[in-house]
Amino acid sequence: MGGIAVLLLLAAAFWYGGNAPGLQGWSPGQPSAAVTPPPSENPSPSAEPSPSEEPSPSEEPSPSETPTPSSSPKADPSPHPSGSRDGTTEGEKLPAAEPSAGASSQGVERGDRDYSESQGMVIDPSTGKDKYLTDPVPEGKPLPVEPQDVKISDVSYTCTLSVRCDTILNNMDWLDPEKKELVPEDGVIFPASTVTFYEGESVFNLLQREMKQAKIHMEFENTPIYNSAYIEGIHNLYEFDCGELSGWMYKVNDWFPNYGCSRYQLQDGDVVEWVYTCDLGKDVGGFYSADG
Repeated sequence: MGGIAVLLLLAAAFWYGGNAPGLQGWSPGQPSAAVTPPPSENPSPSAEPSPSEEPSPSEEPSPSETPTPSSSPKADPSPHPSGSRDGTTEGEKLPAAEPSAGASSQGVERGDRDYSESQGMVIDPSTGKDKYLTDPVPEGKPLPVEPQDVKISDVSYTCTLSVRCDTILNNMDWLDPEKKELVPEDGVIFPASTVTFYEGESVFNLLQREMKQAKIHMEFENTPIYNSAYIEGIHNLYEFDCGELSGWMYKVNDWFPNYGCSRYQLQDGDVVEWVYTCDLGKDVGGFYSADG
């Protein structure tokens, strides 16, 4: 019995006084500190990569950081909205047209103004034109006569009249295909003929009467801003039928007047020619007149 008591005392001393890790306060079923690492050493869910740490759409290259059309070479400018054959582009200005020989210097223009005003033409100083937007007439040429101011008499005279479209023959590829059969082989619609007119009549009055008598189609439009009739078509050939710069022009005694045909008063012996241009007068010698 004495030996058993000694063993019990030693066991109690060992239990309460030992330094073995994990023995103090141990209870069955509780894991010891030696088996379970401290929380700080254990990987926790918060230490694992979270969705916020993964690349997000906001961290991917944004559209502003990627090449855009604006950083690539720019395309050629679009054709001019107008579609003109000169090839100018939107935003560009057409170069000023060069006037024909004999009408280019400022001195000649001042002379034209002095001449026109001396003949009774009223020029607006702010525009350099008359009230119907007409430039001064070249020196020595007849001034426009307003139709409303004219009285036509029964006194008759003669002049020469012709109508032709031979310029179209050199530009058949520009012509509206439906109009090809209307173009005479020689380009002559009304051959040069001596015709009668009456005192006070205009080039327009003459053309209208002669085309009616010859049963040749003619269409016109009155344009009050210019105080004149505008010839749109003759023989069913209209402006723009042979290109965007095409249309009818008239000349008297080899001069292309810079005003409408209703304002040109005929004189005995005049030679009146109506010609179709495919290039704004350049192909018939009337570019300066057509340009204004």
